[in-house]
Amino acid sequence: MTTPDVPQLRDKLLSGDRAALARAITLVESKRVDRRDAARELLDAVLPHAGKAIRVGITGVPGVGKSTLIDALGSNLTAKGHRVAVLAVDPSSTRTGGSILGDKTRMARLSVDRNAYIRPSPSSGTLGGVAAKTRETMLLCEAAGFDVILVETVGVGQSETAVADLTDFFLVLMLPGAGDELQGIKKGIIELADMIAVNKADGEGATRARSAAAEYRAALNILAPASPLWTPPVITVSGLADQGLDKMWEHVRDHHDRLTARGEIAARRRRQEIKWMWAMFNERLHQRIHRDPATRERIKALERAVGEGETTATHAAEEIARILGL
Repeated sequence: MTTPDVPQLRDKLLSGDRAALARAITLVESKRVDRRDAARELLDAVLPHAGKAIRVGITGVPGVGKSTLIDALGSNLTAKGHRVAVLAVDPSSTRTGGSILGDKTRMARLSVDRNAYIRPSPSSGTLGGVAAKTRETMLLCEAAGFDVILVETVGVGQSETAVADLTDFFLVLMLPGAGDELQGIKKGIIELADMIAVNKADGEGATRARSAAAEYRAALNILAPASPLWTPPVITVSGLADQGLDKMWEHVRDHHDRLTARGEIAARRRRQEIKWMWAMFNERLHQRIHRDPATRERIKALERAVGEGETTATHAAEEIARILGL
């Protein structure tokens, strides 16, 4: 990919050109230093046109049915006139950096919907399993006219926290039959949730889903809500049968309208920008460490020395900081 004509790319992006959106995202995701200035120029140019979408983060354990539910929910929204962008962050191999990137195959309807755009991105080991440029990709999609952004996390590690720091509304999907599963849920994830939806509540799973929902409501009752303006609801849905999804979206809109009117959405986004600034700073430090061969080798030697007890972690950290001029 040659460095693009930024003003031309900006104009095409703002007109809703899908090919331009794809090129813009590829540009901001690039790790090449010579693309960094062009990416920054493009983001600065489109920033005034971004920020108008409803941003929803969706998480859940593998197998909970995230992709199926997003496919149904997104199709319902496009049928009502919305333009929906799905940012699906795939798990990357911790050994090879490889990624499955198969979300389009799991979202059959949205993948052929002209009012939807699916962008799978490898997490590549970045903070919380969220692609390093997810925030920038979200801004580009908003500038291209998408008014609903759905960010699907891999649902492992700290990815839930990272997605909550990118979005206005955080939806946690659960499986029917709480029981022992309830005991294994991290308290922090429940505290982050703006809504809990028990999925697969169709057929024989309906009764178990209602029972699970009752247990989750009881769990939420002992936690203080994140906002005094919002009590997280617990509902039952079925992405496969397209049941309860309209009610789910009503809750999302109610939350957005209520918190926007009191300035909480704007305040939340300002806090998120500050967190993202530090995340990008940390990423830049990480890139600096691994870009220079001599630095990489010295750090590997320090890791071996710490692992074999030849030096302390504190001493090694101080030497790395000295190498970086900190």
